[in-house]
Amino acid sequence: MDVLSSLRAARLVPVVVLDDAADADALAGALVAGGLPVAEVTFRTAAARDSIKAMSARGDILVGAGTVLTPEQVDQAVDAGASYVVSPGLSRAVVERCQERGVVALPGAVTATEIQAALELGLTTVKFFPAGTSGGAPAIAALAAPFGGVSFVPTGGVGPKNLQDYLSIASVAAVGGSWMVPRDKVKAGDFAGITALTADAVAFAQA
Repeated sequence: MDVLSSLRAARLVPVVVLDDAADADALAGALVAGGLPVAEVTFRTAAARDSIKAMSARGDILVGAGTVLTPEQVDQAVDAGASYVVSPGLSRAVVERCQERGVVALPGAVTATEIQAALELGLTTVKFFPAGTSGGAPAIAALAAPFGGVSFVPTGGVGPKNLQDYLSIASVAAVGGSWMVPRDKVKAGDFAGITALTADAVAFAQA
C-alpha cells in the first residue's frame, strides 16, 4: 500500500510535537496500540529529526515530517526515514526536492490558485491549512467541485466537534489533528492516556 492509500485508510493523521526524541518510541507505540499507526512529526523542535529516526526504525508506523519549509529540511527528514513531507504552504523547491527523493509531498493549499499550482507540480493531494480559519469544510466542498481529482488533508482547528464535517466530504483523504497527542501528556510520559485518546479518535472517525 502506498503512502497516500495508507493515509486515506487511517483517516486521521496525528500531528506530533516532540521536545525530546527519547519519547518518540513510546509515543509511536501508543499510537499503534490505539489503532493509528501513522504520525506527522513537526520540524518545530530540535528533536524532530531524531524522533523521526526512532519512530521509522520501528517498522510498524508510517512516519512523515511536518512544518517542512526548505529543501534542506526535506533531506534531513528523508534521511531520518520520513515517508512523506508536509508543509504549511506551497513551495516549488520543497515539492521538487520531495520528488527527487521519492517521497510524497503534501503542501498547504487553501485557494484555487494554490491548488492549480500544486497540480502543475504533478500533485493531486494537498494539505488544507489552516483549515479552521480558511473556510473549513464548506470551503473544501466548494473547491472540490472544480478540482474533481484533488484530495485534501485538512489540518488546523480540527477536533472531535467538527471531525465528521470534514470526513463526510468525499474529497477529504484524511484529517490532521493533535488532540489525541497532547504535548503535555507526551512530556508527562502519559502514553497510556495517549493510547486511550487515540482509540477514542479512531472509533469516532469510523462512526
